[in-house]
Amino acid sequence: MYVTMDRYENDWDVVKRGWDAQVLGEAPYKFKSALEAVKTLRAQPNANDQYLPPFVIVDDSGKAVGPVLDGDAVVTINFRADRMVMLAKALEYADFNNFDRVRVPKIRYAGMLQYDGELKLPSRYLVSPPEIDRTSGEYLVKNGIRTFACSETVKFGHVTFFWNGNRSGYFDETKEEYVEVPSDSGITFNVAPKMKALQIAEKARDALLSGKFDQVRVNLPNGDMVGHTGDIEATVVACKAADEAVKIILNAVEQVGGIYLVTADHGNAEDMVKRNKSGKPLLDKNGGIQILTSHTLQPVPVAIGGPGLHPGVKFRNDIQIPGLANVAATVMNLHGFEAPADYEQTLIEVADN
Repeated sequence: MYVTMDRYENDWDVVKRGWDAQVLGEAPYKFKSALEAVKTLRAQPNANDQYLPPFVIVDDSGKAVGPVLDGDAVVTINFRADRMVMLAKALEYADFNNFDRVRVPKIRYAGMLQYDGELKLPSRYLVSPPEIDRTSGEYLVKNGIRTFACSETVKFGHVTFFWNGNRSGYFDETKEEYVEVPSDSGITFNVAPKMKALQIAEKARDALLSGKFDQVRVNLPNGDMVGHTGDIEATVVACKAADEAVKIILNAVEQVGGIYLVTADHGNAEDMVKRNKSGKPLLDKNGGIQILTSHTLQPVPVAIGGPGLHPGVKFRNDIQIPGLANVAATVMNLHGFEAPADYEQTLIEVADN
């Protein structure tokens, strides 16, 4: 994102651009209507919704029509927490030094839900956040599984906060280590599409070879984050970088006699073209192919292997619609545990010899 919705404190300038436009009513572009703004800015080369510059709507005198003022009520409607926590801090915290807010209006602010339960942020919210307990991460750590989790900033929360049921921090600091590799900031991801895949892979490799951990989990963001830019050539580079990173990690798994599980949570880079119902590419008014920058609904693969895998393990064929929810029980099984009865079923079974 270029405006407002940064995450994991990767780039506070993103939030500042949104604050300046949405709260102060100041932005490099001014328009009489949102429709005019979107049409004009989307006409710029390589424009897409994620990277539109900030703009404000003004009246005939050039004055912003909707800045946030004292006495206003503000509701942020995001359901997911990761891209709203930083703005929530700017709106709610009296003690705030991540950027100069210039003016802090006295408002009544509420989130769609509470985005961070430990920080109690925001203090007012419309819907109680879901209580997610007995996650696989908590279960395994409390049963002695030593865990290492790593990603770069833009996906760090996906292997920590989200993984742990929207919970910040450790379950047991003596058995867990979380490593964040700083993401690039101030540029779009297609500028440096390899991102931090190599660094993540090297840290995962070192963790595996150290012998200190029973589980090493990582998230490689390349295909997703670069895919969102709509730059196909850069996405090819991104996917190759992710492939090389996976190779480094799997080589380390091989060396230590371990087990690997590789999967994804959704599609993106595998199809970056908008299509009609028959699957044919859609064309724009100039005859060019329309680029798809969103996630896809394509099934994702899951691969399980490694020298530590029991030779009788195989995928089950009795789960009608297997998905991400089945991975938790699968990982528990690979660690030698039975999953709780109310978990979605495991993907694997041990065949009779």
